Amino acid sequence: MKLVMKFGGTSMAGAEKIRHAASLALAQAAQHEVVCVVSAMDGVTEQLLELAAAAGHGNRSAMLAVLAEIRTAHERAAKELGCVSEMEAALVKLETLASGIGAIGELTPRSNDAVVAFGERLSTLLMGKAMNCPALDGAQAGIVTNDHFTSADPLMELSLFQVRQKLGVLLAPGKPVVVSGFIAANQHGVTTTLGRGGSDYTATILGAAIKADEIWIWSDVDGMMTADPRVVPTAKLLSAISFAEAVEMGKFGAKSMHPRALEPAAEHHIPVRMRNTFKPDNPGTLIGAQTRLAGSDAGSTTKREVTAVPALKNMAIITVGGATMIGRPGTAAAIFDALALARVNVHMICQSVSESGISIAVSAAQCDLARGALERAINAALGEKTARAIDTQTGVSIVAPVGDGMKGTPGIAARVFTAIARSGINVIAIAQGSSERSIALAVMDKDGPEAVRALHSEFGLG
Repeated sequence: MKLVMKFGGTSMAGAEKIRHAASLALAQAAQHEVVCVVSAMDGVTEQLLELAAAAGHGNRSAMLAVLAEIRTAHERAAKELGCVSEMEAALVKLETLASGIGAIGELTPRSNDAVVAFGERLSTLLMGKAMNCPALDGAQAGIVTNDHFTSADPLMELSLFQVRQKLGVLLAPGKPVVVSGFIAANQHGVTTTLGRGGSDYTATILGAAIKADEIWIWSDVDGMMTADPRVVPTAKLLSAISFAEAVEMGKFGAKSMHPRALEPAAEHHIPVRMRNTFKPDNPGTLIGAQTRLAGSDAGSTTKREVTAVPALKNMAIITVGGATMIGRPGTAAAIFDALALARVNVHMICQSVSESGISIAVSAAQCDLARGALERAINAALGEKTARAIDTQTGVSIVAPVGDGMKGTPGIAARVFTAIARSGINVIAIAQGSSERSIALAVMDKDGPEAVRALHSEFGLG
């Protein structure tokens, strides 16, 4: 078999955990061709972002303080794993880079990527030593991207070709390879990063390139659940779900892979298995092309309409309204162009049939940014008083029953709204995509947990 095994930050948090992750990979590498993808140590990416920001502001004392924390954790692991000199050389490069940014007093997206990439560079060094095998960064493995620093898009066909060429000559049973997640380079060889879910994305790109039999995503959870077990104590582990369900669940906040990261695996029909590093006997959740059947047992044959009930907290609803919007072409374009230019991520969209209002769900952290962008752009694009008002409501959760079985099944919406009404919960906004695999309900944060429990119970998921 060909396997890609990706280990997350909690699996890389110190020499003992790195050795454990290495043992899992080496056990498979004895008989199979294994590529190991690693994330930065738990919390290090955030530290590197702090480091870059401090350097950009010329705050040398803060910069040195963060560097000391990063150095301490990695030197300790390097000493235990026997790669002190290699680690010291890498840490010196990081300090030199940060000092250079501090001397200039300006942090660019390009230099930010150069700093943040050190999280995976350092953990790859440690994992390569623990496994005693070649260790490459994503660029060395062949992943090429555009110039969109901090969230670059792979040039997919070129990347797949190059990865196939470079890893093909290295891989064999008993000869694993370690590759850093998250890191790539543009066509000029300049370091880029893949953004949120970047290490998972690296794993699926490599899996697609080498035509892997499976991709295993190792983390600190057993797999995907029917709901957040902190909200619903009776939530169950899902043994198998479809790619489409996993994408929907990821969009609505389930502890899953980023939807973008699933694309290469889905397109190339490579199953993805989510597993717990610390419970390796647990088979986890298999994400594949087939629609999951009812229950958590693979042998079940009864169709289940809803698979899970994920929820997104700390959201905001922005409503752009006005009678002069009715029948006026270009209003929606102006709204979404403004949000795109401000790099605001839109999670949900609702528009009244009368065309007099459009409601948009964004994260609470981006609410002020989104509102400001809309206020500046709409009147400039469409004339004074085109939109009568821009209203915002914070403290919102989006609750979304998700499932392949919802598609084409009459009565699902009725059951959803009956369950919500029975619990006395007010619904602020509603959206359903054309895929029919989810119904998104915006409710107040205080009502979110009860809404999840009501729907989880209604569809018998516990």
